[in-house]
Amino acid sequence: MTTVLLLILSVIAGVFLGKHFGKKEKLAKNLLILSAGFLITICLNEVFPQVYTSSESNNLGIFVIAGVLLQMILEALTKGFEHGHFHHHSDHNILPVALMVGLFIHAFIEGIPLANEEHELSPYLLGIVFHNLPISFILGAFLFNRHEESKSKSSYPSLLIVALFALASPMGMLLGNYFNPNLQPYFLAIVGGIFLHISSVIIFESNKNHNIDWVKIGLVVLGVSLALFMHIFHQHPH
Repeated sequence: MTTVLLLILSVIAGVFLGKHFGKKEKLAKNLLILSAGFLITICLNEVFPQVYTSSESNNLGIFVIAGVLLQMILEALTKGFEHGHFHHHSDHNILPVALMVGLFIHAFIEGIPLANEEHELSPYLLGIVFHNLPISFILGAFLFNRHEESKSKSSYPSLLIVALFALASPMGMLLGNYFNPNLQPYFLAIVGGIFLHISSVIIFESNKNHNIDWVKIGLVVLGVSLALFMHIFHQHPH
């Protein structure tokens, strides 16, 4: 229950912030960079060690690559939404249906490995929660700004999209309960590829004029530090 609540609340909180502060594009991008540092550390410190110490480790590299390729395909629907590419959205080159399908599949797959997590507040779960916040921030800004621009009297479609996204990972976790636990490393490998692609694109996107962006570096270091703290706490809870 705690896991489901955290997943849903992370989306609701992000959407709420996006609705009210969505015009602050720099804030959203900084949140993304911070989450990327956190996510890539969780990926390398938690997900990959679990994947490559499993009994099927010799074949799982293919599934990591499959995760990378899957995320690249999903971005054809989301137009780089996960990376904070606002310019695509302001020009209305992205349809809410395509956006929702891409984000739903992304979040649904991330939820599947949660079915076999031994600890409720696992670093993997916190990685998803931390990742949900900036994406939901952007989602809230996009949907509700679009709603205001269209002067529509009903926000029902936007609320439906938010609800579907909030429930995607819990639905994936529910489905994961029906899978053989031996499949856990395969799903983790796919998610690891997704995490690796998203976080690396955010972190390593070219800076303006290729100058050193100390704020960006600082945010990445902060995200990494938070993830390392969670890793140490998880390993030595007492």
